[in-house]
Amino acid sequence: MKHLWSPWRMEYIEGNTSEAGCMFCACLAAPDGLDNLILHRTPQAFVMLNRYPYTNGHAMVVPIAHQPTIESLDDVTQLSLMQLASRLMRVLRRTYAAEAFNLGANIGRAAGAGIEAHVHLHVLPRWAGDTNFMATTAETRVIPESLETTYQRMRAAWHELEPPA
Repeated sequence: MKHLWSPWRMEYIEGNTSEAGCMFCACLAAPDGLDNLILHRTPQAFVMLNRYPYTNGHAMVVPIAHQPTIESLDDVTQLSLMQLASRLMRVLRRTYAAEAFNLGANIGRAAGAGIEAHVHLHVLPRWAGDTNFMATTAETRVIPESLETTYQRMRAAWHELEPPA
């Protein structure tokens, strides 16, 4: 396996060890925009782009409550997470013509959680045949669009797409 050196990720990894240093909680303190990549907020949860995406449009749905697991969230927050994930999928279909999705959460260190203390859902758009030669032969992903462009496209689509009645 080849390795890509990405020293900028260490600040991200080391900065997510406590509630005071929680990246999600820190993002909530700032106005929505390119600095925190938040697309939308509700009283229970918010949607933001992943700063280190697996593919264009890789986003997360995060509860406002700083909790480590889904089962520790109240019913209203759990419902809000799923409603936002559903709307996010509609936005990704519109913006990137996504054909399918991976929707999931890594809860706890053993499951691969990068931010253990603040549960969140990942939503990744997928397309038939989206495994390209770089991922297959070099175990490297190519992200062809900047986060700024992705943010602007998805934010516009989010606001154009009315929530279901």
